[in-house]
Amino acid sequence: MRILVLQHLDVEHPGTLRDFWAAEGHEWHTVELDAGEGIPALDGFDLMAVMGGPMDVWQHDQFPWLKSEMEAIRHWVKDLGRPYLGICLGHQLLAEALGGKVGLMKLPEVGLAEVVVTPAGRDDRLFDGFGRTIETLQWHGAEVQRLPEGAVILASNAACPVQSFRWGRHAYGFQCHVEITDTTVGDWERIPEYKASLEKALGAQGAATLKQNIGERLPSFRLTAERLHRNFVAAAFDIEATGSRPADFAQVGSS
Repeated sequence: MRILVLQHLDVEHPGTLRDFWAAEGHEWHTVELDAGEGIPALDGFDLMAVMGGPMDVWQHDQFPWLKSEMEAIRHWVKDLGRPYLGICLGHQLLAEALGGKVGLMKLPEVGLAEVVVTPAGRDDRLFDGFGRTIETLQWHGAEVQRLPEGAVILASNAACPVQSFRWGRHAYGFQCHVEITDTTVGDWERIPEYKASLEKALGAQGAATLKQNIGERLPSFRLTAERLHRNFVAAAFDIEATGSRPADFAQVGSS
């Protein structure tokens, strides 16, 4: 498939997802919106993947391209009905584009945190093979405060009730970061907005140990990301429904 990737910061990219895409022979085209690149014609793309970024969905005056990005997301998901994967800001943009509401949290959620798969999530193919809880990396100060009409919460926790949701059959959002690599924390610590939220949430000592803590968990995080990727592709493209589930979409271990 051909994937359109919308980025808002060069170091906040699809990360480990690119490894899975490459292994399966998919192609992707990256648009760096913060660098002034425009969204291309959507014809010919099979999946839209929208990544995170330090800006907020309501900062239209500072980042005027957010309006055209949300228009493209709305058209892609609502009018064209094509598969969508949003992570962090991409998750929030999906909610806003479809009529939901995003706002600031009382305290940023940064660091290691568990999310709980909801009953609706347990019934969704996205979480096939997962247990009730999943350990994640969080790094956000805004959250989806009101879902768009028809959306379903798939994962939640006390700090942020909407950790994952689905709208329609093919549009999924993740507030948590499933795409992390061994360079993620180091890259993000150099972004002033991210550094500030890191220290506000964890304090100086907690911030200093996050990279080590993440490093110890990278193998398990990669397995989680791989399973979510395979489940997402199977769900979004109805692979089982067509009877064409390839061998490389088989389940990955246990969780």
